[in-house]
Order: sequence, then C-alpha cells, then structure tokens
Amino acid sequence: MLGFKVCKRQRKVDSAWVNKFSDLPVANVSDVMSRMAAGGASLRPYYRGARMVGPAITVKSRPGDNLMVHKALDIAEPGDIVVVDAGGDLTNAIIGELMVAHAIQRRLGGIVIFGAIRDSEELSVGSFPVFAAGVTHRGPYKDGPGEVNVPIAISGMVIQPGDLLCGDADGMVSVPLESVEEVFTAATKKHAAETRQMEAIKTGNNDRAWVDAALERLGCFIE
Repeated sequence: MLGFKVCKRQRKVDSAWVNKFSDLPVANVSDVMSRMAAGGASLRPYYRGARMVGPAITVKSRPGDNLMVHKALDIAEPGDIVVVDAGGDLTNAIIGELMVAHAIQRRLGGIVIFGAIRDSEELSVGSFPVFAAGVTHRGPYKDGPGEVNVPIAISGMVIQPGDLLCGDADGMVSVPLESVEEVFTAATKKHAAETRQMEAIKTGNNDRAWVDAALERLGCFIE
C-alpha cells in the first residue's frame, strides 16, 4: 500500500567506514560537504556520550505516530541508526525511555527523531545517542501509516537507507553512501589542518594576515 510499507534495505555503508568516521567531528564533515547538508538547527542531542556514527535505517512516520518506528527498531541490525522523519511536529512524542531501552538491548547505534521525544531528563543523562527536534510529555499514537527503508528528508537533507549518519554535540549530518570515501579524505585533511591551527594559536604563531587581505580584496574602507 502506498505510504504504508516496510521495505528491505538494499545497501549499507561498510563497518570499516563507520570506524574511520568515528574520530571526525561533525563540523569537519559538514565543511567538506560545502556546508550544504544538515539536519537543521532544531535537531539537538539528548545524551551524554561519544559521537554517533552508523548506517541509516529510515522511517517516514505520520506526525505523532510511532508504529513504524517500533517496526524499524525490531528489524534494525547492531550499530544501525534509526532516523525518523516525523515532519518536525512537536505535538506528540515519538519515542521515550522505553523505546530507547529496547534500542540499547538490541545494540543499535542511535535514534534520530525529526519530531519530539519525552523522558528527556532520563535520556539526557544516558550515553545512548538520541537526537530530536524538541520535547513534549504527550505520548504517541500507534495507528500508522508510515514507511520503513524509503528515502526521507530532514530540513532538506535527503537520507537514503544505508547512508552514513554522523552526530555529535553540534548536530547530525548524513553522508551519501557513494560519497563516503571522498568525504572522509577531505574531512581528514580538514581536521588535520584545524589541529595544526589550534597548536599555532596556543603558541601565539597563528597567521592572521588573511583577515586584512580579505578586507582589501572586498573593498572595505579601514581608517
């Protein structure tokens, strides 16, 4: 039925790439993707722990309904990240601590909700990665419809099943499966350059000549 189906995931980012990306800040990954992909400023982490990195299992749910999210949690493989397009609606929570406990028991890699969660205090002190657009105490419905393992979009960022998801305190970004090698190479170089720059700042040797050069190039008047 159109709009109410569970599909098999046909491709999935290799675990070797998951391990490689686990040491890269999301900001570096975002920068080398031309700063054009993001889960939106409203999508914030509700956990204390390491970076979230893993393959996507996608869910498109009716706002306020989590039936298909339950199904996704049941079929997800260890390390998978369940990412849910719930329309960004904050009227009803899509998940809470019980569903997160189920995800932990199944050894999943995280949950991303473009919508609301509840039990935020309990989740925020835990180490299991949870991202959401907001919080409400109002619970979800379980009537459907919805779809599992279909293309979804969060604030214009398209996510395909099996794409690589990366998240940390700055937010979440999706790396298309076909671009993981290119993005990793560029983000690694970016991270190394920023590490060198930080050392230069600490020792007082950071070159700031680029600021005046940019102002001159742009025609800024300076007295």
